[in-house]
Amino acid sequence: MESQYILKHHGHEVGENQCSSALTIHINAPVDLVWSLVRRFDQPQKYKPFVSRCTMMGDLKVGSVREVNVKSGLPATTSTERLELLDDEEHIFGIRIVGGDHRLKNYSSIITVHPEIIGGRLGTLVIESFVVDVPEGNTKDETAYFVKALITCNLKSLADVCERMAMHNTSGSVNAI
Repeated sequence: MESQYILKHHGHEVGENQCSSALTIHINAPVDLVWSLVRRFDQPQKYKPFVSRCTMMGDLKVGSVREVNVKSGLPATTSTERLELLDDEEHIFGIRIVGGDHRLKNYSSIITVHPEIIGGRLGTLVIESFVVDVPEGNTKDETAYFVKALITCNLKSLADVCERMAMHNTSGSVNAI
């Protein structure tokens, strides 16, 4: 199923000087609980460990913009991001980076969230894909490695938070964090 979802939702147009990839994780928590975190464009710090603060410019609709402050240790302090896609029916979330003091130019990502059964229990398959320009002085492999490392960290943190919530919260509400 993963490859079918990737083909359906994660088909980025990749230019000559760009790289792209898709990463997956299986989370032992129901899809509604996972989606309640992923869809919160205004609160990425709920599960993204490198985000210290998020300031919204506008409301939670497609086209709205957020300013994200990044914790020290990464080669950036801010990122300005626009909500490109938010589909609560299909569980699809997309953003585009439109500014900031980092080297991720023309970056966009799509996250899809899919129900599945893991060990006889409700679980979730999360797929995140991206496309980004390769900065001058870097190779496609170096750029992809860096971005995939960040996404992997975010996805592992998402899994940890959701699995803790699933164990302690039967309502599945993100407000329980």
